[in-house]
Parts: sequence; C-alpha cells; structure tokens
Amino acid sequence: MFSGPEITTQLVGLGVSHVVWIPDTTLGTWESAFTESKDLELVQVCREGEAWATAAGLWLGGSVPIVVMQCTGFFESGDSLRNAIHDYQIPLYGLIGYRSYLNSATLPGDTCLTFTEPVVNAWNIDTYFADKLEKRDGGQAHFLQCRDSCSPGLFLMAEGKA
Repeated sequence: MFSGPEITTQLVGLGVSHVVWIPDTTLGTWESAFTESKDLELVQVCREGEAWATAAGLWLGGSVPIVVMQCTGFFESGDSLRNAIHDYQIPLYGLIGYRSYLNSATLPGDTCLTFTEPVVNAWNIDTYFADKLEKRDGGQAHFLQCRDSCSPGLFLMAEGKA
C-alpha cells in the first residue's frame, strides 16, 4: 500500500520522531527508507509488547513515536497496549498491518481474517481502516486528529496482493 519512501515522507511530514517496530514481510520493505532517513529514528524491539512500552517512554520524554507491527503482533501485545493507552492514558498511535486482507480469497484459512477486526474493536481505540488503496492517505488526517485531541489511535492497513 505504501513504498518505504512514501511512508517515510508521510511520517516525517506528520512530525513523527521515532518508528518503534517489528517488521513483517510487507512492513519490512520499509526498513531501508527508515534507516536512511535523517528525520526518523528506527527503534527495533524483540517482542511486540515491548513496542508499546518503548513508545510510551519515548512519548513521556517528549518524542512523537509511532508503533508499527502486523496484526498478529498486535494480538500478542495487548497487555502492554492496555497499560500504556488505557491505564496510563498515553496517546500512542499505531500502524497495524492487516495480514492477508487484500488476498483473502486465495487465503481463506488465515485466521487473521477472522480475528483482526474484533480484536482491534475490543481495545476501544479510535481506528482508521484503509482497506483499499484509495483510502490509504486518510491515515494522515486520522493521525493529526488523534494527536490534536491527545487521544490514542490506530491506522489499520490492509496487506496482501490485491
């Protein structure tokens, strides 16, 4: 949905200072653009739960982080997300790759297609879902809306081959 240079340009334009992530097959293609950027700091973590805690610490220190991970990692990181966003009320923002969404017809057994949206909805976080290419740039306005209202948010980005 985005090339590495495209997403880097968007994040820099939004004032993001740090990308906290664990890449997947799709998101991993952005790594060179992130590491080559002079305006973004790439912070790689070992487990997805560490991403929310790391982003919370960066936010408390005055930075503007974004958490980037695939939906399966989002499932794993729930307790850390809950603590940061709901208990400590830190307005973190995440870009979550929705595995197999764009090729769901050829991968009907991928349970990400069953669980991603209910899990995202269960966390009660304002979410923008880009389920087709035409909607991808709406994530910028959503990020700014969340930032301006000091609210957490998620950009759920469809992955796969359309």
